[in-house]
Amino acid sequence: MTESFHRSGEYENPYEGQQQAPVNPEWPPPPAYAPAHAPHPKKRGRGPLALIAAVAIVAAAIGGGTAYGIQELTGNDTVASSSTSTNVVPSSQKGTVAGVAKAVSPSIVEISATSNAGSSTGSGVIITSGGEIVTNNHVVAGASQIKATTSDGKSYTAKVVGTDSKKDLALIKLENASGLKAATLGDSTGIQVGDQVVAIGSPEGLSGTVTSGIISALDRDVTVPTEGGQDQGQQQWGQGQGQGDQWPFEFGGRQFNGDTGSDTTTYKALQTDASLNPGNSGGALIDMNGNIIGINSAMYSPTSQASSSSDAGSIGLGFAIPVNTVKADLAKLRAGSTD
Repeated sequence: MTESFHRSGEYENPYEGQQQAPVNPEWPPPPAYAPAHAPHPKKRGRGPLALIAAVAIVAAAIGGGTAYGIQELTGNDTVASSSTSTNVVPSSQKGTVAGVAKAVSPSIVEISATSNAGSSTGSGVIITSGGEIVTNNHVVAGASQIKATTSDGKSYTAKVVGTDSKKDLALIKLENASGLKAATLGDSTGIQVGDQVVAIGSPEGLSGTVTSGIISALDRDVTVPTEGGQDQGQQQWGQGQGQGDQWPFEFGGRQFNGDTGSDTTTYKALQTDASLNPGNSGGALIDMNGNIIGINSAMYSPTSQASSSSDAGSIGLGFAIPVNTVKADLAKLRAGSTD
């Protein structure tokens, strides 16, 4: 409808004289006056959709690799944990052994332990920036002195926080440590036979050694001495005199690396053909995204049972404690367990 005004301001009705449309009696009449105060529009609450969106954004951020940032914000005692889909390795080196080694090596330490039986070298995985380290119980059991050396050569004195001989796990804490790079603990439930893996540790005292292979089998029953029956194990363990731990274990009805003794425990392990040697115990088994999926715990070392140098070296028979077992045991270890 077109409307116009005369200059005098008089309103001109273009339909004057024309028949007007009938008024529907059901239509309500216009209000006689405008309400003094128009009602304010109600604020719409943040409903389920807004909440879901917020959760999705947070989940996406964590999936993008900010778990370490959350660890730093929440304190040194928070373990960075993720599914195996988290990419710790830079995208430019994703899926490569070199990329995994570069990303995770700063989180692996060499452990030197001294006991009445002798001395030995093992490995450990940094799980908090304040210096909490997961390793094998047999690496530190009975030790009167423990030292740990990081990948940049810094050496720290360490104390045992808690042990679990039934799972061959121990938690130690570095003294006066801060700003360390913590590893990301993955999820061992998604592991499949044939998955590529990388192992990092200190075989024969060669710190930061990187090897690679595949997951050979799952849920292998590995039997090792407990701390209570460690006379045989400690005697064998001390023979390395700094050259590494010759940890006896039993698998498939056979004993390897010596006598396991009478007091033993059995756990489910991941089997890998990645080269593991004495000194790898307590080190990391890692997926190709850079997540820790296991703690290397037992390996067959022919040198402990044969004198011929031709029999030396890894034969591709190694075992690791699944990382989900480690995560489930952390609270117990932090509470100072001595089981």
